[in-house]
Amino acid sequence: MIIRKTPAEIDKMAAAGAILVRTLKLLEGKVREGVTTADLDQAAERYIRSQGATPAFKGYRGFPGSICASPNSMVVHGIPGPYRLERGDIISIDVGVVLDGWVADAARTFAVGEVTPVASKLLEVTEGSLFKAVEQCRPGNRLGDVSHAVQTAVESEGMSVVRSLVGHGIGRDMHEDPQIPNYGPAGKGPLLEEGMVLAVEPMTTAGRHMVRMGDDGWAIYAQDGSLAAHFEFTIAITADGPRILTPWHEGDCAL
Repeated sequence: MIIRKTPAEIDKMAAAGAILVRTLKLLEGKVREGVTTADLDQAAERYIRSQGATPAFKGYRGFPGSICASPNSMVVHGIPGPYRLERGDIISIDVGVVLDGWVADAARTFAVGEVTPVASKLLEVTEGSLFKAVEQCRPGNRLGDVSHAVQTAVESEGMSVVRSLVGHGIGRDMHEDPQIPNYGPAGKGPLLEEGMVLAVEPMTTAGRHMVRMGDDGWAIYAQDGSLAAHFEFTIAITADGPRILTPWHEGDCAL
């Protein structure tokens, strides 16, 4: 069942999203050679709690971190720990924030210093595919239009979308209906209606789309060892079009 939100409820989610965006901005400034993923996690948790909010991931199904920190070939769900960033790495950081019972969820992949042309292209293409998906988040479109936009943008550039991982609805719970694949035909799936809120999250690799589970039961890696990227927005479907509740650039809120 897809739970539609009122404009007032969407505003509450946007308030959680504002804290999340500031958290990602804080972490962006700390992503540099020599910093550990545990350092990033601690900084995120301190800031989120200082804003009267809580980290959505901490304790979720037993997850020990406040963020997911996934370097290089790790796609998602990296447990923060002793891994020390190196020049040339890329690092995907996924953050969830709960404020007054409402959840926001977003992710970005950052370059650590100068990276390879392949890494740079992967980040550019994946972020671009997210904005292509946002353009489809309008009343009257189908969920498949969102999925197809990601797939087309990524595969046209020779990259792959991870097919076994999906985005999701979001609200009072971090994971609500519907599931949102990053591939599939346009014009299919549930009708998008005003009040739906979606966590759209392209997860991509520079190689093939298959993934494997890590030994810790959380981290998911590109099976072929290729670089992976992850970008995510929480997006509300409104009468005026898509409203990004977790915008990381000025002017991103509405398209």
